[in-house]
Amino acid sequence: MRARELGVAGLGLALVLSLGQAFGQQTSEQKDAGQNPAPQTAPPAVPASAPASSTDKSKSAGGKTAAPPAGTSNDRLGGLLPNFLTLETGAKLPPLTVKQKFGVVARATFDPVQYPWWALLSGLDQAGNSDPALGQGWEGYGKRYGIVAADGTIENFMVSAVLPTLLHQDPRFYQSSKGGFLHRTGYAVTRIVINRGDSGRTEFNFSEIIGAGLAAAISTYSYHPKSTFISTPSNPHLFVPSDRTFLNTCSVWGTQISLDTMTIFIKEFWPDIRRAIRKKKN
Repeated sequence: MRARELGVAGLGLALVLSLGQAFGQQTSEQKDAGQNPAPQTAPPAVPASAPASSTDKSKSAGGKTAAPPAGTSNDRLGGLLPNFLTLETGAKLPPLTVKQKFGVVARATFDPVQYPWWALLSGLDQAGNSDPALGQGWEGYGKRYGIVAADGTIENFMVSAVLPTLLHQDPRFYQSSKGGFLHRTGYAVTRIVINRGDSGRTEFNFSEIIGAGLAAAISTYSYHPKSTFISTPSNPHLFVPSDRTFLNTCSVWGTQISLDTMTIFIKEFWPDIRRAIRKKKN
């Protein structure tokens, strides 16, 4: 596992713990509210990741207010990372067109926040000296930045645009919000292998499984370093074997599936955290 993957996994674990704590606190508050009902009822809030037919709007990079494209959202995980394919509704919605699938993925992939995010991940790779053949210094960092950006871009388009288009599957995640913590955790985790088709029927998530595999293969066999010799203080002719192997491809594939599963889990509970934060601010 690369250093950046360990970093992302660590960040995800911290978010998981905070999500569980916040969800438990929210459940406790709901029980207290049931025992001691408030004299007044607050007006219902409009979900930030509701379908485009709702009144939800958010500010674009230029500061202008704009509604999200049809069937998507303007939500962001932690208020930063794009979460445009997550909807807080279980209702059947019209399928996204090919243009919409590619459009929303491009909007999320090339969002301004992605560039510093890639810079952080590249720094983790640099600190862990992943792919030693890339070297160190600014040249090595630049190469790692390009690889991180390419890996993220290819994986996003394969899983959420290319395969969903070819297989007529829905790339959106429909948050459950039903049941307790364990029930919702099970729902979220199984979404990595269970998906909706454009017809609205439940299907095996071929887009995720095959798309992540194709992305791993493209990454491994195209632009990752070949075997080479590098010079180190202890060994001026150190041989660095190539990562272009089937086993490494499977490792990258499995790691990506694991990270995507963690991301889906966070998406399931993020609306609860967002509402808790807004309630605290109010």
